[in-house]
Amino acid sequence: MGITDRKLRQKEEVRTSILDTAWEIVVTEGWQSFSIRKVADAIEYSVPVIYSHFENKEAILLEFNRKGFQLLVEALRAAKTKQDKPADQIRAMGNAYWNFAFANKEYYQLMFGLGIPSCDSAGKIPALGDFNQVIISSIVAMVAPGKTPTFNPWLKYKSLWSMLHGLVSINMIAPDRVNAGQGVAAPSHQSHEQAAAPSNNSHQPEEDDKGLPRQVLDDVMCSFIRGIEAAENARPD
Repeated sequence: MGITDRKLRQKEEVRTSILDTAWEIVVTEGWQSFSIRKVADAIEYSVPVIYSHFENKEAILLEFNRKGFQLLVEALRAAKTKQDKPADQIRAMGNAYWNFAFANKEYYQLMFGLGIPSCDSAGKIPALGDFNQVIISSIVAMVAPGKTPTFNPWLKYKSLWSMLHGLVSINMIAPDRVNAGQGVAAPSHQSHEQAAAPSNNSHQPEEDDKGLPRQVLDDVMCSFIRGIEAAENARPD
């Protein structure tokens, strides 16, 4: 291995170490404790070394945002491909979204909270567009082209996401569940790459399959789908 290759490998190793350490801080202490200084102290590098790999704190957040949306899109696509009918695809993706949120709490809090992409940064997260499209395509498929000219798939998509995000947020921050350790994943010392692996130990809101939170999710999904079906069956005046 030449000197140039060795330097490139060492640089990548330091970069990976920075991301892994940052992720461990987030998982164990929360996003509010994450800082460049804390990462530098943890890996025993100077702050300038961190800045030689990442322009600022936001650059590290962007890396995690990219990974989070990539994981979410993969989960939605996996759920969608198991269903043939558009309505079933939407219902399956709603459940996959819910499962992702509680299995990947730290990612979710970043993606749709403190690190929610702005108009400027959205273009730096390719999977964000995929996230929109994988859902919208199933919504569009529910209504025959030209049959309902006033049908607005983008509006329906925003409505669906608003409902899903609202339900997740309520259950994720509910004090009774947080205190009981329900609906919130236990701290893990995994790297951000290891955290991407599916887990059978993710913590869902209590009585995941039959409890009230899941029943509300199912009811919301059914109502949303019935609304689209009503639009599809409506006759233009």
